[in-house]
Amino acid sequence: MEIAKIILGQIKYLDRMALMAWGARNFVALPKSKEFQGGLRFKVNGLKHQGWVTIELTYLDEYTVTFINEDVEVVKVRHGVYCDMLVDIIDYIEGKEAA
Repeated sequence: MEIAKIILGQIKYLDRMALMAWGARNFVALPKSKEFQGGLRFKVNGLKHQGWVTIELTYLDEYTVTFINEDVEVVKVRHGVYCDMLVDIIDYIEGKEAA
């Protein structure tokens, strides 16, 4: 739960309107596993991507961001994402040009 709160805080710090712009809802904290310290999953309703975004923190303090469509198929995976890149990565997939 703590990792999910940290991720939400980082996104809100980078762009406080981002979650609203993505139509983010149904937030779920992801548990610790062999590969990840934990994470966050939420549903989005963007211009290009409708489905889920999963953000998981690796033990190397990098995020893996996974985009899953409505048919529960993995559309794209980005590895080695740092916290200051989260909004830009999701914006790019959503069809919004990164700053």
